[in-house]
Amino acid sequence: MHGPFEELAFILFTTSIIGVIAVHFRQPVLVAYIAAGIIAGETGFDLVRAHDQIDLLAQIGISILLFLVGLKLDLQHIRHIGPVALAAGTAQLVITSLLGFLLIILLGKNWQTAVYIAIALSFSSTIIIVKLLADDREIDSLHGRLAIGILIVQDIAAILAMMSISALGNDIEASGWNEWLSAVSFLILRVGLVTLLLFVAIWYIMPPLIRLVAQSQEMLLIFAIAWGTALAAMGEWAGFSKEAGAFVAGFSLASTHFRDAIYARLTGIRDFLLLFFFIDLGAKLDFNSLSGELWSAVVLSVFVLIGKPIIVMIIMGYMGYRKRTSFQAGLTMAQISEFSIIFIAMGITLGYLEQDVLGLVTLVGIVTITLSAYMILNLQHIYVFLAIALSIFERAHPYREISIEQQRLMSNEPKIIIFGLGRYGARVLIKLHNHGVGVLGVDFDPEVIRTLKHRNVPVQYGDAVDPTFLSSLPFTNVDWIVTTIPEWDANRALLHALKETGFKGRIIGMARDDDHALALKQGGVTRVINIFQEAADHAVDYLVQKIEDQEKIL
Repeated sequence: MHGPFEELAFILFTTSIIGVIAVHFRQPVLVAYIAAGIIAGETGFDLVRAHDQIDLLAQIGISILLFLVGLKLDLQHIRHIGPVALAAGTAQLVITSLLGFLLIILLGKNWQTAVYIAIALSFSSTIIIVKLLADDREIDSLHGRLAIGILIVQDIAAILAMMSISALGNDIEASGWNEWLSAVSFLILRVGLVTLLLFVAIWYIMPPLIRLVAQSQEMLLIFAIAWGTALAAMGEWAGFSKEAGAFVAGFSLASTHFRDAIYARLTGIRDFLLLFFFIDLGAKLDFNSLSGELWSAVVLSVFVLIGKPIIVMIIMGYMGYRKRTSFQAGLTMAQISEFSIIFIAMGITLGYLEQDVLGLVTLVGIVTITLSAYMILNLQHIYVFLAIALSIFERAHPYREISIEQQRLMSNEPKIIIFGLGRYGARVLIKLHNHGVGVLGVDFDPEVIRTLKHRNVPVQYGDAVDPTFLSSLPFTNVDWIVTTIPEWDANRALLHALKETGFKGRIIGMARDDDHALALKQGGVTRVINIFQEAADHAVDYLVQKIEDQEKIL
């Protein structure tokens, strides 16, 4: 006999081994999670019995995933890329869903199943794409920003779709119109009440509370998880699903100074808990029941791998982007999303779909995520091979991309990032900002961030030694890094993290003593300034000059 603890230990050990193999071959670890579930599930060794425990961990993981999607919903980014992302994302969703629906009907599915699968195929994986773009340092590239904008539109559409089927999941014919309308009216009332409470919380309770909590990075993490799970539970009570509540919780914190710090600390927890969702899917995947679905899986996989990128390229070419940008952004859409699987799972729970539909979509997910990863990693080689043929997707005058390039040349993106905003660092930041230099300050003291924000100085809350946080900073045009952090251990961690992000610029370090200065030089700092020594030298030079001037007068 074995209990839940032994089961989870075996599953984690199996997942880690398969994960190492997947990483070695540059495959998404999501595929490794599902493979581990297959090995431990009915198709494999049939060792999984702790379904309730795994399901609970999976639900928390999904809630944190959606919380982080809402948290990263940057309104500034939406305003900049928004019109293009909204148009391209919406058009892609509609066209992919319509063509997918017709294709699935031709494969012999009923219309209800076809609707669900078609919508599921229209979503692409935010997690996979963001990870691959970050690994290749292309998050801030034009095609990277466009892809993320389109993915945000898809994520919002996925949330709305899940909210809709969860909230309106009652069978009208079975319950009758009157009861159904009564249920919908009560739902609207509850949603309105939750919206009112949320508005009060965001505008009047949250700002002072989160500033207080942010005094401790550990408490900030605990508070974020508590807030996300609380609103997830409230969302389920209101009738529009835990997933929607978690998304709203994240969005409510998206405009705070602490967004990136929260995101950086939660990504590891999200990745750990999400593995249980995909392990559970793999464990429940019955290949015997899929024997009749293999042809459908092949056809739908080809549609996703080739059809979706072509749809995006046509839309973006029409909107005035060059063929390279359209191709790079389009190729990132060549897989289905984790939301696709969640969406189908909700349809099964509500009784609209058969269990084998989940197996079909999961199989399509495994195929498309695996192959699209290879396609994206070899994107440049594929583009060179297809460059001439791709000219049909480019206007004679790609006006929108030319306009973006001109605006970028005129923008004031940071060329200097300063870590540590104490008395010295804050003064350097303010002086550079007043001189019109593109500069950004980073510190983890919420009061310092709030004070400088009120003076309209560009600052960001976060931990300088957190590699995940550093990867979110705008390094595209940064030439200089300035660190005024007094502790050598923190500076060493920062220098190591900067190397991990691929930063190639120059670094200035502020030292307090000779030992600190020597350590910074050995750590690769370009220019070391001993602030006490320089202050003393400046004072001495001033006094000597004054004395010499007085002697000349005498």
